[in-house]
Amino acid sequence: MNEILANVNTIGTLFFIVLAIAVVCFLSLFTVSQQRVAVIERFGKFNRLASAGLNFKIPFIETIRQYADLQIVQLNVQTNTKTKDNVTLEIITSVQIKINTDNQNNIYNAIYQLSNPNEQIRSYVFDIVRAKVPSMTLDNVYENKDVIAQEIESSLASQMAAFGYTVVKSLVTDVRPDQRVLDAMNQINEQARLRDAAQSKAEADKIILVKKAEAESEAMKLSGKGIADQRKEIINGLKDSVAELRDVLGHNVKATEVMQLVLITQYFDALKEIGANSKTNTLLLPHTPSGMQSLVEQMLSADLTSHASDGSK
Repeated sequence: MNEILANVNTIGTLFFIVLAIAVVCFLSLFTVSQQRVAVIERFGKFNRLASAGLNFKIPFIETIRQYADLQIVQLNVQTNTKTKDNVTLEIITSVQIKINTDNQNNIYNAIYQLSNPNEQIRSYVFDIVRAKVPSMTLDNVYENKDVIAQEIESSLASQMAAFGYTVVKSLVTDVRPDQRVLDAMNQINEQARLRDAAQSKAEADKIILVKKAEAESEAMKLSGKGIADQRKEIINGLKDSVAELRDVLGHNVKATEVMQLVLITQYFDALKEIGANSKTNTLLLPHTPSGMQSLVEQMLSADLTSHASDGSK
């Protein structure tokens, strides 16, 4: 019986020892994830930093204050401000920051000096944007977003360095004026494009008119040359006809008589051509012997005048 009680006591003692060891291990051992550090305090005072992996702390004496994230964190900041030309707008800024891990003091400052680092950074960004943008017009804000971002980055980097933070990058991701301003800007752009289109169309119409005038001028020149050549050929034909008729009728026949015969023949040929055309309008021509005589005289006179003009040239 005594041996059984002794065995039970031994088992109980071993159980409590194992349990105590398990509790101590549970309270002493802890792990830290990659890109994080644990801030260890001893009796409420900063003691050390525990890096990623399995770590040990003294139970009831040392505690984990918090885990600090060493990754890059992006903070989006919306700032309402006004430009130099009195346009109210909203600047959307993205600031990428991280705790500087060059030495332990930077992590210490990041943990203990700022209770709310995000709000502190927002305040700095508000101040920088509201100091920079009011000196610029709306067009300059759109054109120089990189300048504003660089100003935020350089100013914020110098201010946050004292608190253990590094500014990786600052970006102005969006500029949002009032909707009425956007509508007015769109109307201005639309009118400018319509004006350019109208100017281009006017230039095109001008080119068309110039080319058309040049073509008409060239056509008239060619038409005049063609008419002149035609008249020359008619004269040459008449000359040949007169010569042939004089050969047939004899050289005693006067040239005027031969011309009258040729003209009368051509006159009747012209009437035949006019009558053969179904679309010809009605023509009233003198067809009496005296009328024909007058018509022949007029044609001869015109022909002689034409010859005299050609001879003077």
